[in-house]
Amino acid sequence: MADFIWFLLVVLTLAVASYQRTSLVTAVAMGAGVMILGTLFGDIGLLGWVVFLALTLPFTLANIRQQHISKKLLAFYRKVMPEMSSTEQEAIDAGTVWWDGDIFSGKPDWDKLHRIPKGRLTAEEQAFLDGPCDEVCSMVDEWQINHKDQDLPPEIWQFLKEHKFFAMIIKKEYGGLEFSAYAQSRVLQKLAGVSAVLSSTVGVPNSLGPGELLQHYGTKEQQDHYLPRLAAGEEIPCFALTGPEAGSDAGAIPDVGVVCKGEWEGEEVLGMRLTFSKRYITLAPVATVIGLAFKLQDPDGLLGDDKEPGITCALIPRDTKGLEIGRRHFPLNTPFQNGPIKGEEIFVPIDFIIGGPKMAGRGWRMLMECLSVGRCITLPSSAAGGAKSVSLATGAYARIRRQFRMPVGHMEGVEEMLARIGGNAYLMDGVTRFSTVGVDLGEKPSVISAICKYHLTEKMRQVINDSMDVHGGKGVMLGPNNYLGRGYQGVPISITVEGANILTRNMMIFGQGAMRCHPFVLKEIQAASIEDKKEALQAFDKAVFGHIGFAVANTVRSIWFSLTNGAFSSAPFTDETARYYKLLQGYSANLALLTDVSMGVLGGDLKRRERLSARLGDILSGLYMGSTTLKRFDEDGRLKEDLPLLHWAMQTTLHDIETAIDDFLANFPNRAIAAAMRVMVIPFGRRIGKPSDKTEHAIAQMLQTPSTARSRLGYGQYLSREDGSLFGDLEQTLDDVLASEPIFERICKHKKAKLPFTRLDVLADEALAEEVINEDEAALLRKTEAGRLRTINVDDFDHEELVAKINSSTATKKRGGKAA
Repeated sequence: MADFIWFLLVVLTLAVASYQRTSLVTAVAMGAGVMILGTLFGDIGLLGWVVFLALTLPFTLANIRQQHISKKLLAFYRKVMPEMSSTEQEAIDAGTVWWDGDIFSGKPDWDKLHRIPKGRLTAEEQAFLDGPCDEVCSMVDEWQINHKDQDLPPEIWQFLKEHKFFAMIIKKEYGGLEFSAYAQSRVLQKLAGVSAVLSSTVGVPNSLGPGELLQHYGTKEQQDHYLPRLAAGEEIPCFALTGPEAGSDAGAIPDVGVVCKGEWEGEEVLGMRLTFSKRYITLAPVATVIGLAFKLQDPDGLLGDDKEPGITCALIPRDTKGLEIGRRHFPLNTPFQNGPIKGEEIFVPIDFIIGGPKMAGRGWRMLMECLSVGRCITLPSSAAGGAKSVSLATGAYARIRRQFRMPVGHMEGVEEMLARIGGNAYLMDGVTRFSTVGVDLGEKPSVISAICKYHLTEKMRQVINDSMDVHGGKGVMLGPNNYLGRGYQGVPISITVEGANILTRNMMIFGQGAMRCHPFVLKEIQAASIEDKKEALQAFDKAVFGHIGFAVANTVRSIWFSLTNGAFSSAPFTDETARYYKLLQGYSANLALLTDVSMGVLGGDLKRRERLSARLGDILSGLYMGSTTLKRFDEDGRLKEDLPLLHWAMQTTLHDIETAIDDFLANFPNRAIAAAMRVMVIPFGRRIGKPSDKTEHAIAQMLQTPSTARSRLGYGQYLSREDGSLFGDLEQTLDDVLASEPIFERICKHKKAKLPFTRLDVLADEALAEEVINEDEAALLRKTEAGRLRTINVDDFDHEELVAKINSSTATKKRGGKAA
């Protein structure tokens, strides 16, 4: 019995060492120390030492370990290692690992998280937001843009060019604004709050496009020619990547360029003959310079020995002979400029390659590096900005609109939706804040960008759906006073573009995350590909035993987390947020454990089991979004009035993480291993429920009542109360309604009747005549009634106006849908 106790102490010592992630040598030394104590004060004899040394020395002595263990593991690994395509390899190599590496580690460093600086605007960036940005928002008439013109008016196009909205990413030396990623995000949030057409038009040139690619990879001549012209608005760029045969699978583009000699401007030059058919290209109909991605072929070896250089990017002027451009798509009644581009056997000089001939075949790497940055900014920021504006508008509407003699926002069913809207808006803004700071710190966060793109566009879909339900007929009836309908129609566009969300969730987030964020998987793959046997064995040995130690540590951490419910985990604060930090730390260990077991059991088959991969990606995403939410709360000053939003966001995120874990284990193909993992990870079931009714009630009341917390939620959005600002009018009407209610109650008390909150203008005249209220109060009631009617009424039209529109659409269909 005594021997067993000492043996148990040795095991516990090794477990503690693993939990603390000490080195293998240190862990064995600690175990040996306990063995010595057992020998001196217990009954451990020779047999115990033989067993201990037999189990530890082969792993501790590098030469023995490499020759008798690692060598065999390397041979096995090379047989089962999943095949990786060149495009996958380039995608993995292109990004960088930042905070996503920490949350994949099983032991996030919370101090590191809070040391990351808060995003801040320079005086110039703030002035741009307060000046040109507000001014262009005031110029927007969304009904005119979407319903009548199907385009931004000429004066807005000119304003965008003059004030360099298309040049936020271009350096000042070329005449651009050179704004930070954080500032670009704030601009796009504000624009998205008033018009999806406007934010899309501004967002794309500042995301993946010629400007970004030229600054990073262009030749000096290309930069000097194009960048000043792009900055001044003399050139409008677009980038043609996707097409009818290669949408989300952009790496499979069939478009080709063949290196050859041809005539250009009267001279024979080395060039490329391009054949391509592109679709879904934003700004294509109005673009003057086209970034084009294609597969370059060099059958005659005119550039070198490689006859298939691969994906290449080039700049093609609009007036290039044979280029077909100018037609338009019509994306779900959101008429930003978008259309096809075609070319058949178009000849252009080889110098049109971005970066010159030396960059031939390096286009995919270029695209992956730039896309990871753009995907962190454009779509997530537009989604977050839309959610912030919609949250305030829906809260105001729910307080103004009454049914059954009470504001609809006081009904519990509506409160549930308001809570989702507000909680999601709070989380989404926190994600964009943190992610864009990462870009400004020099990161190219490919995994984080995929998380941002997928989850924020999906959350915007939930926000707009909930908002439509709250608004009812107000949201359904299109017209000049409908501020939701076009956004509702356009949400699927953001779900679809820049990689469909189905692909992003099922393949990209965890597919890249497992490779990029795991501290050892990529090192093992790289070691296994080394040709020198000795070097390969040494590198693989270091990686694989690091991986084994990592797996053991996360197994111990997961078991300890399960047994203690995270009670002894560390947290940087001791307030109400401490529990969230501890839970995230435990789930981080769970993710690492589930990942290692999945890779070990399923091997390359995990790549094909997309739903399992997606659930692991959901855990990773939840850890990231939870981290950014806690960071946001801290940056805002840890304010008590923001706690309902924090609690909702964190509890929803943690509940979703547990759902992903539960679903993953329920569907893991090896049932015995699934059962063992369940015991280690969630033996007692769920720890976190969904947010309580009390929390959701607090958020619903926040959205309906002006306060500093509500203002922080909508900070930065265009809420001007000038004529024509629909959101500003809602805010003013909300203030007027709240100010009128005490006056209304006094009138009701005077009349000894419970009156409906309607016809306030008539009521004002009666009460004024009876000297119940004064003239100022009567004026307020009349103003409130006018605003209330504007809020709840919907637009209607003459029959002829709608028929004219319908007839125009019918004529277009008869022409084969070929309207310009």
